[in-house]
Amino acid sequence: MSLSNVINIAGTGMNAQSIRLNTTASNIANAQTVSSSIDETYRARKPVFQLLQKQYNDSRFGESFNIGDVGNGVKVAAIIEKDDPLDIRYDPTHPMADAEGYVFYPNVNVVEEMADMISSQRSFTVNVEIFNTAKAMLQKTLTMGR
Repeated sequence: MSLSNVINIAGTGMNAQSIRLNTTASNIANAQTVSSSIDETYRARKPVFQLLQKQYNDSRFGESFNIGDVGNGVKVAAIIEKDDPLDIRYDPTHPMADAEGYVFYPNVNVVEEMADMISSQRSFTVNVEIFNTAKAMLQKTLTMGR
């Protein structure tokens, strides 16, 4: 594996963690939004990561094959809404209450979101360190001929 591959893999990791951090921030920002119906209520979102597999092209057969568990980075395959139940509260005095007096809050768990935020920030930092280490190694390699 070349150092340029390492840089590309770290870049895909930084991109994926950036998307994860953005969805977490969106969840926290909407944690206290209210609605008067189930359909209009914000639902927590989570990114789903997928391994980018390295392809091996076999010119003899004109086909490409995946090489085992060797990865070529990560991508966000989808952003899904959580299926957890909404927080339904009885508050007939609330201006957003429905005809029966219920107010619908999102299914956002702020503690879980903060843990996700810390995890994504640390993962992003690790990918930055890998990127910088590979860059430093490439620079040292270029100066070896002097």
